[in-house]
Amino acid sequence: MKALTANRNWMFAIIGSACLVGAAVGMAQKDTSTDVPTAATVQDLSNVFREISRKAMPAIVSIETVSKTSQVADSHALPFDENSPFQDLFQNDPRFKDMLKQFQNQPRQQAPRRMGTGSGFIINKSGLVMTNSHVVNGADVVKVTLNDGRVFTASDIRMDPRSDVAVIKIDAPDLTALPMGDSSKMEIGDWVLAIGNPFGIGMSVTNGIISAKGRGPGINDREDYLQTDAAINPGNSGGPLLNLRGEVIGINTAISSRSGGYDGVGFAIPVNMARWVSGQLIEHGQVKRSFLGVGIQPISNELAKSFNIKVGQGAIITQVMEGSPAEAAGLKTGDIILNFANKDVSGPRNLQGIVEQLIVGKTYVMEILRDGKHINQNITMKEMPKSFSVAKDEKPLEGDKQEKSKTSVNELKIEVQPLTEELAHQLGYSDHVKGVVITSVEPGSPAEEAGLMKG
Repeated sequence: MKALTANRNWMFAIIGSACLVGAAVGMAQKDTSTDVPTAATVQDLSNVFREISRKAMPAIVSIETVSKTSQVADSHALPFDENSPFQDLFQNDPRFKDMLKQFQNQPRQQAPRRMGTGSGFIINKSGLVMTNSHVVNGADVVKVTLNDGRVFTASDIRMDPRSDVAVIKIDAPDLTALPMGDSSKMEIGDWVLAIGNPFGIGMSVTNGIISAKGRGPGINDREDYLQTDAAINPGNSGGPLLNLRGEVIGINTAISSRSGGYDGVGFAIPVNMARWVSGQLIEHGQVKRSFLGVGIQPISNELAKSFNIKVGQGAIITQVMEGSPAEAAGLKTGDIILNFANKDVSGPRNLQGIVEQLIVGKTYVMEILRDGKHINQNITMKEMPKSFSVAKDEKPLEGDKQEKSKTSVNELKIEVQPLTEELAHQLGYSDHVKGVVITSVEPGSPAEEAGLMKG
């Protein structure tokens, strides 16, 4: 189980190792502020959970991975440099030659086999199974166990580590596939079921709600997680998160935990992203992403008001990469991206999701706000370089110097934005003033103690 440590001592642990709906949905939407739930309404919801589980179970699989044994570094070789005087001694002196021969005749040590467990679900009756990349990455053999006990070896494994999505193929008859839902329609508070093989003990079902959307805990390059409080534990990785129609709306992927087990904070890859990634893997064997080549940041509430745009609208460019589609289109630092390819932009992760799925070589229109004016720019997309980190589109791209500056800003506990010409006018600065403007100061921080203020 792979783990990352985050602020506040949280541990993000990668956790790989239409039926009776009407009544329950109606109950969920009904104003219950004055009504006491009756046994009938509670039983209705229980029946929904029961029916979803019954129909979904045949399509859920357990995954066991094995890395074949390999010889340890040659322990029988002489532990001396080629020019060492001891090399000749052991090779030419009869006394040492006999000793060496006995040593080399001993059985060679073998590295222990690495094994892992996870979950997955069938997405196509032809034998396609979706799971997490981290479940099958590095495995020599992938065994898939169906709910009816049949076991198959995966014949094809295709992965996208950036999104942590993988598709594997099994040759098996009489398969049941899970229907795909629309993760964009899920709202905070919606009921969900998580199914998987926690700790390798067998298929288990847990329930909870969508706790948050658009989470990015820093686990992968490409993140836009659904957060849920449905119990997820090691072994659940790759299993489905289902809505009350029994449709997949997410892939259970990670947990935030102090203990390494369930602490009520789980993360699932939205199925809309996973569906696109899996389609790319099936068609091309890899994911072909477009990229824009900018550093971007969300727009604070204060800046949104100053630019006269809606709170939560747009993303501000903090850096433009040399040779990128953004540079070729004439985008500049301080531009606010409002719409791209006829889709409204609501922040960095939303923009990344729009950009990566655009067709390489095709030209799209981007609406930006620059110096108070709405401008349409034509941008021709390029394929993302193999070495490119998607995370770069979330922050400035000025190398070591910028990183040092960013660190000092974090230590001061302030947030800053580029000082554009329009913002300078609004704040009463002259046109020639350059730099950044403070947009927020954390109470009790070194910045506040030093007298720094917003603006």
